[in-house]
Amino acid sequence: TRVVITGQQAGLFGGPLFTLLKAITTMKLAAHVSHEHRVPVVPVFWIDAEDHDWPEVSGCTVLDSEFAPDTVRLADLPGAGSQPIARLSLNDAIHAALDQLNTALPDTEFKPELMTALRAAYVPGRSMSAAFGVWLEHVLGPHGLVVYDSSDPSTKALARDVFVKEISQPGHTARIAAKAGDALVAKGYHAQAQLADGTVSLFHLNAERAPIRIEGTPATAGEKTMTLAELIDEARNHPEHFSPNVLLRPLVQDTVFPTICYVAGPNELAYLGQLKDVYAHFGIPMPLFYQRGTATLADSATLRFLTKYELPITALRAQDESALNQLLEDQLPPTVEQALTSMSSVVDERMAAIAAAVTQIDPTLEGAAKSTLGKMQHEVQSLHNKVIQAAKRRDETLRRQFQRAQALTFPQGHPQEREVGFVWFLNRYGPALVDRLMDELPLAMGHHWVLTI
Repeated sequence: TRVVITGQQAGLFGGPLFTLLKAITTMKLAAHVSHEHRVPVVPVFWIDAEDHDWPEVSGCTVLDSEFAPDTVRLADLPGAGSQPIARLSLNDAIHAALDQLNTALPDTEFKPELMTALRAAYVPGRSMSAAFGVWLEHVLGPHGLVVYDSSDPSTKALARDVFVKEISQPGHTARIAAKAGDALVAKGYHAQAQLADGTVSLFHLNAERAPIRIEGTPATAGEKTMTLAELIDEARNHPEHFSPNVLLRPLVQDTVFPTICYVAGPNELAYLGQLKDVYAHFGIPMPLFYQRGTATLADSATLRFLTKYELPITALRAQDESALNQLLEDQLPPTVEQALTSMSSVVDERMAAIAAAVTQIDPTLEGAAKSTLGKMQHEVQSLHNKVIQAAKRRDETLRRQFQRAQALTFPQGHPQEREVGFVWFLNRYGPALVDRLMDELPLAMGHHWVLTI
């Protein structure tokens, strides 16, 4: 058996849409490779359960009935910010977050069943990462996705040799990655991962997830000090006490699983480019990398609007009315626009003639002529703007269509897939959403797709 794998932090209620797109890309790619090469290939989702970035995972943004963003945020759990997400146990605060989500989501025929499944996954006493895993497995398990919690202590023994080697040669991994980063910079790119000299690419799991530093023979893990030999011995006998950082995580992943391909997001691809020699150093085969599918889910009304006015979807990103103004201006009767343009040209031409004439009488009048021209140009532009505003009032339908499409595709100016939780789309389209994406999200890197569901 071989594995196509992807991973992400345990975002509240499943995280943004791109988490779902990552998983679906992984499942489609595994099926494709299995069919093409006639070998069993399993899609795996690696929950980055030992990450401790609480602000990143504690919120979920959905759109209300007017497409306005509404962020549901879980109150801080004991240990939030210092402990790995896997060690944060849900308490009664999750009930308030679920109630807030229930209020924020528009009423649909799918909402009752959706909320029942979420309440079954997110229960007090369950860890944040385990709840995420239960929910993700509910949504995608029937399609063959295997969900793995990276904090599982029973599998840390599989990565024991990686941990021991990293501690035995402190800072070596960071130096290899830094050298690769310098090469990228020299070629006009940038180094995504930059670590201080002496940094060990591991965290120590004790009272908190603490970075490890080794300078000579003494070693420190947070507030704890020990000898290098003692730290190596602990890694050998208790690998569950250790957690990889961003550089070593892919290698641990590919030690635990027979990985042939990792499905990565844009930021991940940047630092993975620094790891070729790190893989070689540890003697681990480096897998192929595949960019996750990236898409905007637009409803039929949005697509009709964009098609009718030949408006590129990227025009909706700017959070001002410049694109709307241009669109309205394009809808003006040609005679109005021609008259305004002609008026502006005439003003410029006649004032230029006046300026030339008055300077022959008195050269000091040149400034007054320019000032008068500026005022007249301002008035012409002001009239033009008033015409646009009148057009806006006249065509309020066009304005509403634009604002609706903008709110759906680029909420608060951000790409939809990075801003809106996939739970919102499941509430709107139901379980068939996954089937449709499995059918319609193309396996083609380097493109952003606009899909209608």
